[in-house]
Amino acid sequence: MRFIYYVFILFIFISNIDAKYLTNKSCKECHEQIYDEYQHSWHSKTYFNDQLHKSVADRVKVYDCAKCHMPAASNIEDLESGKTKPNPIHQTQKDAVSCFYCHQIAFVKKAHKSNINILSKQAIGYKPTLFGSLENPDNSDKHSSVKSPIYDKFVCIGCHSHKRNSNGVLIFEAFDKLDSRGCIKCHMPYTSGGVEKFNRRGRVHHRSHRFRGIDDEDFRKTGLDLKIEYNKNQIIIILKNKMPHPLIIQPARIKYLQLQIIRNNKIIWQNYKKSEIEDKQGSFYISFLGKNNKKVIIPAYAYKRGWVNNLKAKEERKLIYDTISLQKKDKIVAKMFVKLAKDECMRVLNLNKEFNKPLLLKKVEMEVK
Repeated sequence: MRFIYYVFILFIFISNIDAKYLTNKSCKECHEQIYDEYQHSWHSKTYFNDQLHKSVADRVKVYDCAKCHMPAASNIEDLESGKTKPNPIHQTQKDAVSCFYCHQIAFVKKAHKSNINILSKQAIGYKPTLFGSLENPDNSDKHSSVKSPIYDKFVCIGCHSHKRNSNGVLIFEAFDKLDSRGCIKCHMPYTSGGVEKFNRRGRVHHRSHRFRGIDDEDFRKTGLDLKIEYNKNQIIIILKNKMPHPLIIQPARIKYLQLQIIRNNKIIWQNYKKSEIEDKQGSFYISFLGKNNKKVIIPAYAYKRGWVNNLKAKEERKLIYDTISLQKKDKIVAKMFVKLAKDECMRVLNLNKEFNKPLLLKKVEMEVK
């Protein structure tokens, strides 16, 4: 029955004509708080205001990133085929992952390379219908509103499930079987205030459109458990990925352990000397290989994966380190960090230093008894 329902919706929407595009600023007129939240989120970042994204896009022949990073673009097919490059004269490109685009998703089609969002389409002269998860949503002079089951289970998986490049190499994978409820619970928690400034129904909270992520200091702390065990000359680190998706998703990032023994306020041992990747078990990242089996930094050129060290969803792992002999009152300090861009990405893409700044995920200390 559900399958028939989706097929019916798909047929109706595809048979109609595109409705007028509503810009993000147009949405701001009624949804000021949500607009402000969105403006501080990664969904508002695109080719024009994110250096990492732009640096990668400028080095590839086709802008294949557009499907998820600039999905509302009126010339999306030309962008993806390489016929044209991003241009700020197009508001549909500048709006990034736009409000109008996300709230038009009517169906998500699963596909091998990446999932496909099927959008609602309506006849010229009629107000567009925007979808969401609210019971009894309000309508406005700009659009009608409808509660849709898509926004409880499937809306995130159109872009956040997986992505393969033109060579069939998996370059991004967040989840396969997980539905959107897990994403919404963590990344869109309830926050105070109604969904629109008039608040006709007197709503006291709404789902935050801040889309909390790695840039949120408090949120970073929630994804990992970190424990320390030790004996005379061995330290055991127990890492648990508490998230319902892998520890590493974005191919540019690295998460790593810094483990130190401190004696008399001096660091007398550390798990690496210069670079975190010296510790193979404690550095989590993904690398790619080209056609000649040499490392490539831009995933679009990959023919296969190279080094992969990751933690699966909810996975727990023990990292064992043979150290110098521990003494009473030695302090063991374990820290987990994340960098938005690995060192090798910084060199190739010529990025600002902010992308390579270590951001603390978790810190645990223990004194030897």
